[in-house]
Amino acid sequence: MHAPYKQAENAPHTMIKKMTLAVLFTALFPFYGCQAQTMPEAQAVSTEVTTTLTPDIGGIQQVVEIKTDDASKPVLLFLSGGPGSSMIKGADAFTNRLKSRFTIVQWDQRDAGKTLKLNPSPTQPSVAQMEKDTYQVIQFLRKELKQEKIYLLGSSWGNVLGFYIVKNHPELLHAYFASNPVVSQLDSEKELLKTLKLHFKDNVLASQELDTISFPFTNDESMFYLRKWLFYKDGKEFATSAGFKKGFLEWSTTWSPVWNEVMNIDLPKTLKSVDCPVYFFVGKNDIQTSTRITQAYFETLKAPKKGLLLFEHSGHQIHQDEPAKFQEAIIKTLDAAANS
Repeated sequence: MHAPYKQAENAPHTMIKKMTLAVLFTALFPFYGCQAQTMPEAQAVSTEVTTTLTPDIGGIQQVVEIKTDDASKPVLLFLSGGPGSSMIKGADAFTNRLKSRFTIVQWDQRDAGKTLKLNPSPTQPSVAQMEKDTYQVIQFLRKELKQEKIYLLGSSWGNVLGFYIVKNHPELLHAYFASNPVVSQLDSEKELLKTLKLHFKDNVLASQELDTISFPFTNDESMFYLRKWLFYKDGKEFATSAGFKKGFLEWSTTWSPVWNEVMNIDLPKTLKSVDCPVYFFVGKNDIQTSTRITQAYFETLKAPKKGLLLFEHSGHQIHQDEPAKFQEAIIKTLDAAANS
């Protein structure tokens, strides 16, 4: 019988104990020699603690990273894009201001990041399986951090999981942030193909490869061509390399069945109203998950509170393109909701 979770990186049995120790240790200053010393101007001492836990989620150990200087702060859980990618590395760049308001939680999903290194999924991942994983992670956090509700943020693919929680377990959420969400992905893919064909109409190779694409994707190479020219249009020249193709087709061995499921998602038909506040963050230049489709869905969606913010200088990765504005938008949204 497995313990409910294993600890990593010297994580304590409770976050409060670790935070207390951290305060004691960080209060000590190094002194060199015996002579009287001139103390530098007083600086704020960080009491932030990073705790990495590996609870049993869906039958495997999955990595959950918690950063906080006060475990009583409201929890903000990030659902990474992908599928198969991690937001943990480099997360400080788009959470440094949010830490003042939240306990920040990153989770490496099944077959992604640190969770993949710890233990690969014994079964082929599916949308339904990962939706259940998401629910279990939230329940784990509620118990571990002693909070009835959390804030949830989905980025790209992460919204597949996030909107599942919004639809089925809204009572667990203070609010939901949908960043470049998957709304009607088949329509988005079709719109993307038209955009790329027009953009590359004078590029013989691009035109030939894009002309082979049909929907739904009949093979992994078809999906590769669409992403190849999308990334190349965005200035990522590596997208035309043999190495990128090899890596993409390796990724698709695990994830193309999941993405084919995603292609069936059509929120305007299946989720017309929600029972928790929902806020949409949309990159003006996003052609991977259509800005037009997301804006149209927002207009029709019924919610107790809702909002949409357009990021003028962002594409599909708002948290990377405009990290300061991204964080500011979250904080201002919550402040406005609290004062309304």
